[in-house]
Parts: sequence; structure tokens; C-alpha cells
Amino acid sequence: MPRSLSAEAVSAVAGAPLAQQFHATRSLTEALVGPLSDADATIQSMEDASPAKWHLAHTTWFWETFLLREHAPGYRLHREDWPFLFNSYYEAEGARIARAARGMLSRPTLDAVLDWRAAVDEAMTPLLDDPALAGLVALGIAHEQQHIELLLTDIKHALFSNPLGPAMWDGATPAASAAAAMGWHTHPGGIALVGQDGPGFAFDNEGPRHRVLLEPFALADRLVTNGEWDEFIADGGYRQARLWLADGWAWVQGNGIAAPLYWREDGAYFTHQGWQARDPNAPVTHISYFEADAFATWAGARLPTEFEWEVISASHDPAGGNQLDGAGPVLPIGSSGMFGDCWQFTRSAYLPYPGFRVPEGAVGEYNGKFMSGQVVLRGASCATVRGHSRASYRNFFYPHQRWQFTGLRLAKDGAA
Repeated sequence: MPRSLSAEAVSAVAGAPLAQQFHATRSLTEALVGPLSDADATIQSMEDASPAKWHLAHTTWFWETFLLREHAPGYRLHREDWPFLFNSYYEAEGARIARAARGMLSRPTLDAVLDWRAAVDEAMTPLLDDPALAGLVALGIAHEQQHIELLLTDIKHALFSNPLGPAMWDGATPAASAAAAMGWHTHPGGIALVGQDGPGFAFDNEGPRHRVLLEPFALADRLVTNGEWDEFIADGGYRQARLWLADGWAWVQGNGIAAPLYWREDGAYFTHQGWQARDPNAPVTHISYFEADAFATWAGARLPTEFEWEVISASHDPAGGNQLDGAGPVLPIGSSGMFGDCWQFTRSAYLPYPGFRVPEGAVGEYNGKFMSGQVVLRGASCATVRGHSRASYRNFFYPHQRWQFTGLRLAKDGAA
């Protein structure tokens, strides 16, 4: 049976010894699939998403492949044929099942995957305190935390695709606090240092630390809300080509887009707790980059660059706001600060920083090879494990994708 994990235990993970972080993260992954049947955990609703069972297995494959196989004397793979099933995109690790076919894996069962996880957890225990492996262990923990968020967003889309609209958790969603009038963080511009180079874990794409030149700008002190998005729709936002980038307008026309993902015309939207009344005060989420950019244009503003976002957020607590603390309902509620509720689109392309070098070996495929055609998002969402993000963290998606908890914060040139 999946293990449970208290909110207090998850909140204490950041900064804890790696062994504690490892076990807390592994336990949280399993606690989140507690409400799912084997069938729930097997389905794949679209190619961008993966089955919950696959996430459970892929994160276990990561530990087995990059730590146990290489660093545990005498370790033998749990099953010789499973790496083909659960390798994601690591070319150096050989052939793998096509991404779109992951939902065809009725075997191994959910219970068999959970048994494998338990065996790998036990085998990992002697390696967790080895200083020579600390970097790889930290990467594995961060990798699994990323997949916790993907697991939550992927199963949400799968349940939404069911005409019955089944809930993962019971109960009504909490109401958001009334949204305050939008204020602005102002910055005079100048040369700023961005990127991560201090103590603590960071992904390779967060550095090297380097200088950027900023013009004077202002960044909104809160996220755009559902109510404000309703005004955009009522004003014909999805029908005015002048608001949209050319690729965005083609996407709207070609796919009949008229509202954020999971919205219904009757004022309901889909959540992990099934269909709920849409809260006008909650941050809008499940929007694409195209939609975020069009709204900003309509509002007489723009999206921030990732560096503008970073210099403002550097003075905010990255563990603050509405983020994931335990195995329970996940919903944007409009918390204050720069982090939490939803990932925030920037207008920055996902590109390497000056001096970036792809690390050697298979783990070098983690970030660098995806630096093409994607845009950067900053912050954290209600499905992000608390303590996972930081001011320099660079999330990235293609401009049309919106099944993640993605939203926006407005920016303006000069004084607001």
C-alpha cells in the first residue's frame, strides 16, 4: 500500500539531510496515487501526459539506472526488460517505448511497480550518506519532485477526459480571498546579476551566473484572476486577431480556443475534486503562452522577461505561497508573494546562458537539448513540492501547452 506523509513532514524537507529528503519525496509520490485504481494509474489521455503508474516507475528507473547500477556493488536490475518501458528521453540509455504508447502498459501492474519502488528504496539507503554521490542524489530528488507535479497535472487531464468528470479527492474547493487592486513592484533598471551560483542544489540550466542589462520596469504584485480573464473574454479577446501573435492566432483558429483549459461556459471548471464553480478571485491558470501574451496586450501591458521576474523575486521567500505540502487537494487560491498557485509565463525564450556547457554523460541530456522553441516560466505552482523552486529556477514549455498550472503576472515598461 502507498505510504502516507504529513504536511509537516513535507514542509520540513527543504534543507534537511539528503536521506530525509529522499524518503519524504518517495513517500509523497506514493501517497498522491493513493486514491487511484490500477486503471486510473494506467491511462494516458494525450501524448504530452504520461500515466501515473509510468511516473512512479520512471522515477524509480532513474534511481536504479544512475545510482544503483553504477554505484551499488553487486546490484542487479529488478527486471532486465523494464528500462525499455521506463526510460524517458535518454538516448545514451538506449531504445525505449514510444512516448505516445505509455498508456498501453497494462503490465506491470500498479502493485508490481510499488513493489519495485520499495526494493529500490531499500537498496538506495546505503548510498544516501555517501558524500561522493550527494550531487546525483540531490538531482534524483529534484527529478522526482518534478514528476510529482507532472503526475498531478497528467492525472487531472485524464480525469477531465472522462465524461463523468470523476474526482480524485472529495469535497468542495476552498474559496479564494478577494483579489486586491493590482499594485506594482518597480525597478530602476541597470546591470543585474542573474542565475544560480551559490550553495544548495540548482539545475544546470540555472547558470552560469551572469550580468544582464535591465531597462526601468514594473512588475505586478499579484497574478491575473479568473474574473479579469472573464472580462477579457467578454470584450472579445479570443476574437480579435490584433491581440495575438501570428502563431497564437493560428492556434486559436485551428483549435477553436475560446477559454482556458478546463473552463465551461456555465461558470464551472474542472479540478482534482471534479467540476466546481469557478472562483473569480482565484488566479487564472491552464493557459498557453499565446493566451498570456494576448491578455497582456489587451490589458495594455506585457509579459516580463525572465530576468525582470528574477530580480524582483530575489527578495521573496521561494517556499512561500500556495505550494504542495502533502497528499491532498491541489488548487490555485490566490496567495500573496511571487511563488505559488501557478507557474508564470515570461516572454523569454528558453536558451542557454553565456558560458553554459552540457554536463558529460547521460544526465547531460536533462536540460540542454530542450533549449529550442520553448518559453521560460518562473515561480512555482500549487502542485510544486514546497522547497523545490527558487528565484533562479527555469521551467519551460512549448507556447501552445496549457495542461500545467500556468498563469501570468503583468509587466510594464518604465514606471507603472
